[in-house]
Amino acid sequence: MSGPLCGIRVIDLTSVVMGPYASSVLADYGADVIKIEPPDGDVMRKSGPMKKPDMGHFYLALGRNKRSVALDLKNPAALAVLLRMAKDADVLVYNIRPQAMARLGLGYERLHEINPRLVYAGAYGFSQKGPYAAKPAYDDLIQGMCGIPWLSQEAGADRPRYAPMVLVDRMAGLQLCTAITSALVYRERTGKGQKVDVPMFEGMLSVMLGEHLAGSQFSPPKGPPGYQRSLAHDRRPYATLDGHICVLVYNDKHWRAFFSVIGKPEIFETDARFQSQSQRLENIDHVYGFLSDVIGTRTTAYWLEVFDKADIPAARMYAIQDILADEHVRATGFVRKVDHPTQGELQITAIPTEWSESVPENRLHAPDLGENTREVLAEFGYSEAEIDQLHASGAAGAPSRIANPIPIEGNA
Repeated sequence: MSGPLCGIRVIDLTSVVMGPYASSVLADYGADVIKIEPPDGDVMRKSGPMKKPDMGHFYLALGRNKRSVALDLKNPAALAVLLRMAKDADVLVYNIRPQAMARLGLGYERLHEINPRLVYAGAYGFSQKGPYAAKPAYDDLIQGMCGIPWLSQEAGADRPRYAPMVLVDRMAGLQLCTAITSALVYRERTGKGQKVDVPMFEGMLSVMLGEHLAGSQFSPPKGPPGYQRSLAHDRRPYATLDGHICVLVYNDKHWRAFFSVIGKPEIFETDARFQSQSQRLENIDHVYGFLSDVIGTRTTAYWLEVFDKADIPAARMYAIQDILADEHVRATGFVRKVDHPTQGELQITAIPTEWSESVPENRLHAPDLGENTREVLAEFGYSEAEIDQLHASGAAGAPSRIANPIPIEGNA
């Protein structure tokens, strides 16, 4: 075992992306994460592409460094197993609604009575203090309610669009991970476990409104909501003669250098729209439009060279294939190939933080459904005969492989 959370045991009842992403960070940092799965497994196991059933690409990314235990928690014998595990755990994390946890017999009061040092962390759609408390929530819904598709249209999209990635689940997952580690620090200082709630809606609002309240933050308002620079129609990768480039001409030094590069140094001194940060923001559509027009006159390689010499931040616009071929990514080994016992060779990302001590490691492959059930139950004191009985009753263990994983386009 290695990593700063070595010795911390996490009972992971989460599924889909938000919770599993949080527990994957905890696992990468050394926690012993025991993933409790229903008999048919986490739904993300079935999201292709995949080589073998129940081992979809999303699950492989979120399942590393964890151990899988299959339990049917609607079976009283399986529930008793989980309660026994919680007695010796440091963290129990879940992302179903608290009402469902209570119906399963896994509410906070019961778990706190069993283990007063337990950090009981829940992540779900909405704060339990408001009228949306019992509503279901998914990434797309929360993106919409936080104004992300509206913002995309305000910024010039031809129609409202969700961010093209599972954005809210991952943002909320990081907030969940931070809350859990903070609660563990508090417990080490006081000896007390506690209940921690991490709602997706409020968590994403804290991110979005921190930027886009803008003038509405003041009373009376100092302008409309929406951060002007983020919403500028020409805040985008700029077309060159042969591709696209990402460039940020941001502060006074950058703009002086830019006008010098294009042979028009006098513009900075004579055009008030460029002369200060506040003036550029006030005239952001003109500023970025001007930048777009100029950049379209030369090639990507030309601009990269002159911007590098002028110390103006710039980079090529990458496709996924470009990321994998990037010299920095290759030099750092951030995307690397590993051998998985059932999937063969896989490309995975490294742990993205670097440590001088307690270095985290990629210790375990993403497990098959229920792969670690027997070993984990033995660790919690179950005899071979008791484990056999739990398997025979259907309370524990993995089902036979599903023959028809859900395909995606190109993976029928």
